[in-house]
Amino acid sequence: MSAIQKSICVFCGSRPGASSAYTQAAEALGAMIAARDWRLVYGAGDVGLMGTVARTAQDAGADIFGVIPVHLFEREVGKTDLSRFVVTENMHERKKVMFMNSDAIVVLPGGAGSLDEFFEVLTWAQLGLHQKPIFVLNVEGYWTPLITLVDHVIAHGFADASLRDFFEVIDDMPTLEARLTDM
Repeated sequence: MSAIQKSICVFCGSRPGASSAYTQAAEALGAMIAARDWRLVYGAGDVGLMGTVARTAQDAGADIFGVIPVHLFEREVGKTDLSRFVVTENMHERKKVMFMNSDAIVVLPGGAGSLDEFFEVLTWAQLGLHQKPIFVLNVEGYWTPLITLVDHVIAHGFADASLRDFFEVIDDMPTLEARLTDM
């Protein structure tokens, strides 16, 4: 964790999703990051929840570090007016750069890409490669099936129960803010 400024990596959808609560959570997270004078590290897209978090944080004066792979620059409408903008060769490099430049990870609702990002940092934690906190914001129960899947994997002997210790499920923004502040 940086002594000067915390950097919060946000994994989330490149689409807004079916519920306005997802957009509201993205706006609240972007505003919180800016209000706390933290840096947002994210996938550099200007679409979906990604764009919402970034625009909200940027409009409130936050420092923003965006990372996008070259093949998604047009698809995700690469947001180049950021404090720092990095273009990578591939998705794996994107995740690594985002992870290396953050102190904590927050997972908002998203699709396959967000799941990929979550499972990669979870696997790295399980292997002892990092101890950064991973927070899953369970907006309107969106991630409940994911938690059920992780519990299923544990129950069927493919992971130790300790797998659940590597991430924390949070149901509301005030709790998330408190956990990020305390880290």
